[in-house]
Amino acid sequence: MREVPDISSVFGAIHAASRRDQMPDWPVRADRLRRLRRLVTANQEAIAAAISADFTNRPRQETALLEVFPGVAGIDDALRHGKRWMRVRRVSTGFWFRPGKSRLMPQPLGVVGIVVPWNYPLYLTVGPLAGALAAGNRAMVKLSEYTPRFAALFAQLVRATFAPDEIVVVNGDAEVASAFSALPFDHLLFTGSTAVGHHVMRTAADNLTPVTLELGGKSPAIIGAGADFPRAVERILVGKLMNAGQTCIAPDYVLVPEAMRERFVDEARRCVDRLYPDLARNPDYTSIISPRHFARLAGLVQDAGAQGARTVPLSDATPDADMRRMPPVLLLDVPEDATALKEEIFGPVLPVVTYRSVEDAVAYINARPRPLALYVFDRDRRTIDHVMQQTVAGGVTVNDTLFHIAQDNLPFGGVGPSGMGAYHGGAGFETFSKLKPVFHQASLNGAGLLKPPYGKTFETMLRLLLR
Repeated sequence: MREVPDISSVFGAIHAASRRDQMPDWPVRADRLRRLRRLVTANQEAIAAAISADFTNRPRQETALLEVFPGVAGIDDALRHGKRWMRVRRVSTGFWFRPGKSRLMPQPLGVVGIVVPWNYPLYLTVGPLAGALAAGNRAMVKLSEYTPRFAALFAQLVRATFAPDEIVVVNGDAEVASAFSALPFDHLLFTGSTAVGHHVMRTAADNLTPVTLELGGKSPAIIGAGADFPRAVERILVGKLMNAGQTCIAPDYVLVPEAMRERFVDEARRCVDRLYPDLARNPDYTSIISPRHFARLAGLVQDAGAQGARTVPLSDATPDADMRRMPPVLLLDVPEDATALKEEIFGPVLPVVTYRSVEDAVAYINARPRPLALYVFDRDRRTIDHVMQQTVAGGVTVNDTLFHIAQDNLPFGGVGPSGMGAYHGGAGFETFSKLKPVFHQASLNGAGLLKPPYGKTFETMLRLLLR
């Protein structure tokens, strides 16, 4: 892997370039977006192979579906709408200041820093880049050391596609990541754990760098009493087991009516058999990223069992530490102090929590930190509306999982401990832009009456303004 040895000088060069061309026109921005699109589409097989090797195994179909497709769709959305997003926007002017006019002028911030996690290394690079480039920025990207093959390949592809004052990829360990976060970016986007997010925000504060934090947390899925039960179970498990649960918006636990708990267990077993037959050798099932993360997940299951939880394997396969293959497991009757109910799981382990009424389910969610995602399954509109109105989450999919992240017209972002700020589509353009407010004074105006000396005319004008 090639590391950039002096990232401060690299930043200095790209920062200087951003100041020389503070307002790139649309053809320049569109060209950069098209080059990014070609980089992804022309190299998708090599990218999928590199990511699979980093994981030990991840099916190319998952990379195509979960990374290439939404990444390219986001670029296409920016190409389709970016010229319109750039336009100066007329806004209303206060009555007393007419016939003056007010405008909002979108401008690039300059240099955007993007810190990318290991779980979706392509999509979580390309998605922010689409917004940053559409907004006219240049970017520096720090890729994860846990995906070294992808990181080396992507850095090589960027060097072949972009000038070093357009996009730079930085590779290296945690020390490099810390130095990267300390650079005085015009905006810093970090995707990763809440724990690391604290450090990133503290580091960015030294430069007063504005940050967007995409974190995680415990995203619940509620199965309502009126849900299409078999379909709800299947969609929850599909969302949970894609990438072996290593997804920030994967269902982290499921809330099920008390009377339906055992039915959930039986349906979940049948569902896993359909999705991943012969799971121990099934090439469609992704490995866990590292021995450390594999051991952590095994420890979560052991900790819950030691505290009295019932562990229910959903497959006959056994955990394989060499291949880092962790079969899916349900946890029932989990004590509140168990780690599995306190920390984000980020793997194929699913606690099942029962409830008696939808009000109880909502109260359970609201007693915990705001989640990044929330899922509700029901055919009763009143139940769905109640959950929507009485909970706060970063994003919601109703009667399915994950799909809200793929909608470019919906901003993606957390709330409270699950993150701050948002991007995707127009929201991403605005995150990476300064909407500069501009007031144009009219030739004929009354401002000359509002100045010292404060005599009778001024007092008359003031009474008019304050009436």
